[in-house]
Amino acid sequence: MLTPRQAVPTLRVSTLEHGSFDLGNDQAEFATLVVFYRGLHCPICATYLKELERLTPEFAERGVKTIAVSSDGEERTKQMAEKIGAHSLRFGYGLPLSLAKEWGLYISTSRGTTSIGIEEPALFSEPGVFLVKPDGTLYFASVQTMPFVRPHFKEMVGALDFVIKNEYPARGEYTGAV
Repeated sequence: MLTPRQAVPTLRVSTLEHGSFDLGNDQAEFATLVVFYRGLHCPICATYLKELERLTPEFAERGVKTIAVSSDGEERTKQMAEKIGAHSLRFGYGLPLSLAKEWGLYISTSRGTTSIGIEEPALFSEPGVFLVKPDGTLYFASVQTMPFVRPHFKEMVGALDFVIKNEYPARGEYTGAV
C-alpha cells in the first residue's frame, strides 16, 4: 500500500505525442495527476477520460499536469485518444502490470468482448487516480476494484483551490499501531 507523504514507485512510460514520460522529471508546479485507466475496451474509461481532457486546462491553471496511463499498447492507446478527442491530456502506454501492482492497482482477467465490441486484454489493471507532488511523494490516491464510481475531476479542481490556498497537507500518513 502506498502511503501519503512517502515516495511513489518509479513511473516511466512512452507517450503518444510527448516522448518518454518520467514522473520523477515531470516538474509540475503543484503535482502530477496520474490517472490509470483500464484500456480501450472500457466505455466508462472513455467517458471519464473525456472529462479529464476537458478539465486538463483547469488543472494546469492550478499547477497540476495530467497524464492517463494504461497497459494497452500504442495502437489501442491512439484509438482511445482519438475516441475522446484528446488535445491537452497526455497518454502513456505499455504500463507493465508488475508496475501497476507496485502502485497498488488491482489486476483483472479478461471476460472476452465488452459491451462496445472490443476484446479485453488477457490481464489489465483496474482504475487508480493519484496526485503526486514534484518531490515524488504521494498527496492523494484513489484505487478501485471496478470501473464504476471514480473521483470526480470537477470536484478535484475545486478541492485544489482550497488545498493550495491553505497549504493543506497530505493526509493518511500515519502507519503506527492503532
